[in-house]
Amino acid sequence: MNTIAKESPSSSVEKTIFPILVAISFSHLLNDTIQSLIPSIYPLVKESLHLNFTQLGLITLCFQLTSSILQPFVGYYTDVYPKPYSLAIGMGITLLGLVSLSFASSFVSVLVSVSFVGMGSAVFHPEASRVAYMASGGRRGFAQSFFQVGGNAGSAIGPLLAALIVVPYGQFHIIWFSLAAMVAIIVLANVGNWYKVKKTETHAAKRRQAVSVSSYPKSTIMVSLGILLLLIFSKYFYMASMTSYFTFYLIDKFNVSVQTAQVHLFIFLFAIAAGTLIGGPLGDRLGRKYVIWISILGAAPFTLALPYANLFWTTIFSVCIGVILASAFSAILVYAQELLPGKVGMISGLFFGLAFGMGGVGSALLGRLADVTSIQYVYQVCSFLPLIGLLTVFLPNIHKP
Repeated sequence: MNTIAKESPSSSVEKTIFPILVAISFSHLLNDTIQSLIPSIYPLVKESLHLNFTQLGLITLCFQLTSSILQPFVGYYTDVYPKPYSLAIGMGITLLGLVSLSFASSFVSVLVSVSFVGMGSAVFHPEASRVAYMASGGRRGFAQSFFQVGGNAGSAIGPLLAALIVVPYGQFHIIWFSLAAMVAIIVLANVGNWYKVKKTETHAAKRRQAVSVSSYPKSTIMVSLGILLLLIFSKYFYMASMTSYFTFYLIDKFNVSVQTAQVHLFIFLFAIAAGTLIGGPLGDRLGRKYVIWISILGAAPFTLALPYANLFWTTIFSVCIGVILASAFSAILVYAQELLPGKVGMISGLFFGLAFGMGGVGSALLGRLADVTSIQYVYQVCSFLPLIGLLTVFLPNIHKP
């Protein structure tokens, strides 16, 4: 079986550029704090706009599909034509959607608002992932995890801030989060300055990499990508059940308040942030495939037990699920980037896009399932999804520690 012959010459002499990684991770934190407001305000808009679970799922679907459809195209385009300041422009689009959401007074206006947020995300994620790759100095798993953990931390902080600011005082107070978008625009404009200087060197490195990496058979690449996409499906379909409906599950089963349920969601999302930071460095050290094995299939015992646990053990199991599942994405993404070197933007856009798309489709379908059955039944069905991790056995070993 073929393996990577050697790293690109630049990766062996460059150092990890931490200021850029910190800037891009911090921007990811702000970006995903904003995005996590969308599911966090579901209990509020469900009551004020008289929505059902199916309509809540459609809101997520609209947001996620807007992002997922555009991301691969953005990544493919910027592979060929790098746009250093596209990150700041994308955040500007997110700001527009955020302000619109604070004024939204109907189901349709909410859909339009979240679509703008999705478009901003479509620009941000593949380009920010490319910047993390460029600044990695060869430590690609670490750089991707460091970038990702900012987003996961933002996803955890968002519901907590929503519980403190939006839920008690109303939907209009979402507008306060526009300050976060403005800060992110400033940070990303400075990242764009570095990106502009770096892009010529990166193109030269890509040309060197093209001749230094051995080729895999097309069939191996296609099968491997198919397996990775199925693993993304299992991870993000389950994650959709947690991010969109975990608060409703806790309220329905344990009769807790909305704010208490939001705190439990924060705990789960914080566990995701911790797991993300672990997965990338372990992939650099042990190999991506082993981390993928553990991070998908390893969550199965906890997901299978969660629907039958009391509130205390539900909290414990949700933390275990968050930590284990979250370690997967960085390993999967870098594995795919190493499988197809020179296509960093396209691969990043494809996998981020699929992650968003699966989250949106999952939210819509699971919302419909909750309407026709019950919210507790949703978690019984989803508990089997991590077993798809068994497909990892068919992935080739393309990285050795």
